Amino acid sequence: MLFSGAMTALVTPFKNDTVDEEAYRAFIEFQIEEGIHGLVPCGTTGESATLSHEEHERVIEICIDQVRGRVPVLAGAGSNNTSEAIRLTRFAQKAGADGALLITPYYNKPTQEGLYQHYRAIAQAVDFPLVPYNVPGRTGCNMLAPVLRRLARDFPHVVGVKEATGDMIQGSLVLEACPENFSVLSGDDLTALPLMSLGGRGVISVTSNLVPGRVAAVCNAFNRGDLAEAARLHHALFPLHQVMFVESNPIPVKTALALMGRMSDEMRLPLCPMSENARAELTAVLQEQGMI
Repeated sequence: MLFSGAMTALVTPFKNDTVDEEAYRAFIEFQIEEGIHGLVPCGTTGESATLSHEEHERVIEICIDQVRGRVPVLAGAGSNNTSEAIRLTRFAQKAGADGALLITPYYNKPTQEGLYQHYRAIAQAVDFPLVPYNVPGRTGCNMLAPVLRRLARDFPHVVGVKEATGDMIQGSLVLEACPENFSVLSGDDLTALPLMSLGGRGVISVTSNLVPGRVAAVCNAFNRGDLAEAARLHHALFPLHQVMFVESNPIPVKTALALMGRMSDEMRLPLCPMSENARAELTAVLQEQGMI
């Protein structure tokens, strides 16, 4: 299966308000060396909302170039404007990505039929693996299982979903509705292992920005049938998973990477530096985990 296991929702490093290509390339190498199973540039964690169109395309190009086919690249290409999502998806395909991750339209609050028509338009425009991304906490709309059933039935290149509701009932309904070869990926580190136990194929992870090898190890243990080890690793990571959302993602993960010396903690407004209390909480967890 093309998209499975631990895939990192990559942070985008900045330096003097521009993309820090040197840090980004080094960070991608770190991910691959640690055994990550796939990479996802230009998602929420990559601050895609404040990248210019040119920067968005360049970040995808850098990732594909640096990876050189060693792991799958699932490029963030979604938009709340269907024609813009089509443009970005066509770019991702031309640039050599292995597929496109497509956020549900945010702010517009489409109906379930509107969601189907949005993805239908993209699927008709490209013959390229597509993975819708459902995160109601960010977008204000929830894509339900019947929409995914229709998309998987009508367009075989809609190959999976990033399911980030954290709701195991909805996860079960999605798994039941979609074909066996449809890759249901958790978009929530906290519930990734439970979703995998129901039939999910892996996780698009925030925490793996920090510890790609440890997040990959959870998936590896689960896939070889060592459920006790998978659970042990999951529980050991749980404090990290929790603190990654003590403030809005990607503020904590980018701050943590700066504390680890992997990049600056520079973000773009409206994101801003962590509060003193949240930073102290993050620092304590990183120290407890032996990461700083």
